[in-house]
Amino acid sequence: MKITVVGAGYVGLVTGACFAELGNQVWCVDSNPEKIALLNAAGMPIYEPGLKEMVARNRSEGRIHFTSDMGEAVDHGDVIFIAVGTPSQEDGSADLQHVLAVAGQIGRHLKSFKIVVNKSTVPVGTAYRVQTAIESELLKRGMRDNLFEVVSNPEFLKEGAAIDDFMRPDRIVIGLDTGDNYIPVHHKLEQLYASFNRHHARTIWMDVRSAELTKYAANAMLATRISFMNEIANLSDLLGADVDCVRRGIGADQRIGHGFLYAGTGYGGSCFPKDTRALIQTALDCGSQMKVVSAVEHVNDSQKTVLLHRVLQYFGNDLTGLKLAVWGLAFKPNTDDMREAPSRIIIKNLLLRGAHISAFDPVASHEAQMALALDLQDHPEALARLQIVDAAMQASDDADALLIVTEWKTFHHPDFEDLKARMRRPLILDGRNLYEPHVLEHLGIAYQGIGRRNALALQWSPEQVQEPISASPAVV
Repeated sequence: MKITVVGAGYVGLVTGACFAELGNQVWCVDSNPEKIALLNAAGMPIYEPGLKEMVARNRSEGRIHFTSDMGEAVDHGDVIFIAVGTPSQEDGSADLQHVLAVAGQIGRHLKSFKIVVNKSTVPVGTAYRVQTAIESELLKRGMRDNLFEVVSNPEFLKEGAAIDDFMRPDRIVIGLDTGDNYIPVHHKLEQLYASFNRHHARTIWMDVRSAELTKYAANAMLATRISFMNEIANLSDLLGADVDCVRRGIGADQRIGHGFLYAGTGYGGSCFPKDTRALIQTALDCGSQMKVVSAVEHVNDSQKTVLLHRVLQYFGNDLTGLKLAVWGLAFKPNTDDMREAPSRIIIKNLLLRGAHISAFDPVASHEAQMALALDLQDHPEALARLQIVDAAMQASDDADALLIVTEWKTFHHPDFEDLKARMRRPLILDGRNLYEPHVLEHLGIAYQGIGRRNALALQWSPEQVQEPISASPAVV
C-alpha cells in the first residue's frame, strides 16, 4: 500500500519506518529541509532503539523515501497520516496550528480520493476541524468536497520501546464515522492493519470523537497511577514503610496489576504532561472540571522537586562549594528526550544554590546541554558550574552526593566499592529506587530512596521539610 506520513518527528518516523518494514511504500514529508537532508544522509534526528537500523534497511530496499515536497507526498499516498507536533499552549490546551496547516496543504494538493488519518494526539473535535480546513481549500479550487475521509488513529507508543509497541500493539484504535465512504475506508484500513490482526483481532473500531478521547484518557490513567504511587512513597517515608513492598503487595491484585506502580521523581516527556493539561483544559472549555487529573498534575509537579528537598535537608540551602553528581538526564531511559525532564528542574535549582554539577547520560548529553542552557540563559554564572561528562564514574569523582534521576540499565549494577572510593562523601539519593537500602548500608554508603525504609529516611520528620521549590524549569 502507498502511505504518506506528514511529520518526520518521533511519531512520524516510527510510524513510517514500521509501515515500510511491513512492505508498504512509504513517503515521509517534513517542512524542515535540514531534517530531510539528515535522513537522506542516513542520519537520525532522534534516538529510539532500533529505529536507525530499520530506516536504513528500508531505505536501501526502496520502501521509504524522505522529501520536503508536499505536493508529491500527497499524490503518493492512498492513506495520509498527519503526525506533527501538538505542543501545549499557555492555558494547557493543545496547539493545533501544525495539524491544521498540514490539513490546508493537503487540501491545496488533493487530486484524488485520500484517507486522511490523524495520528497526532489531538483534542476531541479536531477531525472536524481538519475536515473543514481541507474542504475550504478544495472549494477555493472549485473541487468537490467528497475526495477524502478524515479518520482518527491515535498512537500508543512509549519512547524507548516504540518499535515494539507499533509492531506488537495491545490494540489499534480507529475512529471512523458512518457516511458514504464508510465501507471502502473501513476495508482499506482493515487491509493496512491486517498483519496485526492475523492471530487475534486487535483493532477497536469506534466513532471519531471517542477515538480522540481514548488517547487522552489512556495517558491520564497511566499518569494517575504514577502520581498515586508517588504519594504513597512520600507517605511511606513519613511512616517508616517501604513503598517497594507496598508496590508488590497491591500489584499482585489482578484488578490492579504491576504496570506503572514505580515511585520516583515524577513523569516527564512529550505525552503525559501535555496530554493531562490538554484534557483538563478540554473539560474547562465544556464548563466542567477534571478534579482527579488536576490533582495528578499537581502531585507530579511537586514530585519533581523531591530530590531537591533531600539535598537541602542534608546540606542546607547554601550549596556553595559542594559537588553533586547526577546520573541520568533524559526523562526516561532509552531516549534522548529532555522535554519536561525532572533533571532540568533538579539541576537548575541546585546550580542556582551554588552547587557544582557533574552529570552523565548515556544518550542525552547533547540535548541536555541545550535544554539546560535555555533554562539558565539568564544565569550564565550558574551554567558555568555544570559539566556533562562522558562516563558515570567520572561524574562521581569527588562528589558530595550522587543523585539518580533516570533509571538507565547501565546504572543498575555499578561497582559500589569503586564508587565509594571516588566520592568525597558516600551518599546516594536515589530518585528511581534502583538499589536496596540494606546493601548500601552494609557497604558503608548512606542511601535514601523514594519511600524506601532505611536509616536516613527515619531520621527525618515532616517538620524538617523546606519551603516548596518551583517545578518550572524556567522559574526558581
